[in-house]
Amino acid sequence: MIAVILFFEFALLSCVAFGGATALLPEMHRVVVENHHWMDDATFTHLYAIAQGAPGPNVLVVTLIGWHVAGLAGALAATVAMCLPMSMAIYLLIDRWEGFSGARWQKAISLGVAPLAVGLIFSGATLIAQAAAFGWAAWLIVGATVFVNLKTKLHPLWLIVLGGAIGLSGWV
Repeated sequence: MIAVILFFEFALLSCVAFGGATALLPEMHRVVVENHHWMDDATFTHLYAIAQGAPGPNVLVVTLIGWHVAGLAGALAATVAMCLPMSMAIYLLIDRWEGFSGARWQKAISLGVAPLAVGLIFSGATLIAQAAAFGWAAWLIVGATVFVNLKTKLHPLWLIVLGGAIGLSGWV
């Protein structure tokens, strides 16, 4: 029964997944933590961290949430619900979309979706930071990372390694 609820909740979420699963984190959090009480903030944050640390697509967080809530049936239900509805819609509509290439309204939609995705991803990052109880030192690291990433050509993996080392040192 819970797997069916998971399916319908994540199928609805998939319809607004501009920016991918990461952009939906605040709404996923609302559904699984606040509405259904299937897990607490810490568990949600841990599942997100595991999904980000694992190779593969960002949608893995949905699979882990489903697994935590309802085992294998939940993992399958949540993943299929997140991927299938909009994949089908895009498959059925892509030819029509391409047929309007160059139209003003198509350009407007394309330009409007980009800031929407960025805003949703930022709200997801803020939610995770709040759930992880970031202190001033962690925010300092975030700011320094953003600055270094924007001002240098240093590969982001070096920043991840450095952040991990700082975390292991107990400084944060």
